[in-house]
Amino acid sequence: MGCLEIPTDENVLAGLHEDAGVYKLRDDLAIVETVDMIAAIVDEPYSFGQIAAANAISDIYAMGGKPITAMNIVGFPSESMDISVLGKILQGAQSKLNEAGVILMGGHSVRNDEVKFGMSVTGIIHPDHILTKGGMKAGDQLIITKPIGTGLLTTALKAQMLPDDVLERLIIQMTKLNNKASQAVLEVGVNACTDVTGFALLGHACEMAEASGLSIQFDVKKIPMIPESLSFARQGLIPEGMYANWEYRQNMVLAPAVDEDTMAVLYDPQTSGGLLISVAPEKAEKMLSRLHELGVIDAVIIGHAVGKTPSPKIILL
Repeated sequence: MGCLEIPTDENVLAGLHEDAGVYKLRDDLAIVETVDMIAAIVDEPYSFGQIAAANAISDIYAMGGKPITAMNIVGFPSESMDISVLGKILQGAQSKLNEAGVILMGGHSVRNDEVKFGMSVTGIIHPDHILTKGGMKAGDQLIITKPIGTGLLTTALKAQMLPDDVLERLIIQMTKLNNKASQAVLEVGVNACTDVTGFALLGHACEMAEASGLSIQFDVKKIPMIPESLSFARQGLIPEGMYANWEYRQNMVLAPAVDEDTMAVLYDPQTSGGLLISVAPEKAEKMLSRLHELGVIDAVIIGHAVGKTPSPKIILL
């Protein structure tokens, strides 16, 4: 089977390698389109709907867009599970759409052996204001807006080893929209942006490095991690996606002094993670201050971009 051949179009301003596609409608208006679907990672259906919606909408924010409409995508075992469960999932998702100011336009459902839920989301953006992964410049400061480690915690939840108070904090984090972080990004101005999801912090940082032709240096001690995630990594409660991320990106990552358990958190696949922002050094403190003012209290500078290189690397110190 050959590679998929996709026709080019001059109105496609961002495509396959970005968080969302952008298509120009006119000189001052483009649409931003994304789709995402996840399996049930928490047991409570209302919270799962909230998480799935926040996760799907996030790609629009990462591109600098304003989400406006959405359509539900549902896989549901209707023959073995009460339909009221689906109703609660949809209610949770709707609560996040309401919070984001997004209108539900409809959706599609299929019978499936396990519960899966997601959304296609459409946003709008000015063609000159698109944020991509490849705009990072040497010297830029890297800011992350949410702690990492959600995959390790949801794995512990599946093993019935996650304390109730930790689960409550986890749900609060994963249901939090990236709208305030996006607002700060648009107000202050940044060079590049992405959201941290299934490819983990290191995987998404690799994408930014490759797209920009720059290496990134992270101070591991400054990277915010959900405290319990490192403990679960030490216990071997590792999500399958972590191994795939590590295998795929290990050749780009230089980490001579970082222990294996910490690396597991850095490669941990996230659900509804935060934004990873690349901002000019003279704007970094202003950006951080604005994020905190807007309630994005976990935002912190974790590294910086270094000079151009034919083979970009992620350097962990």
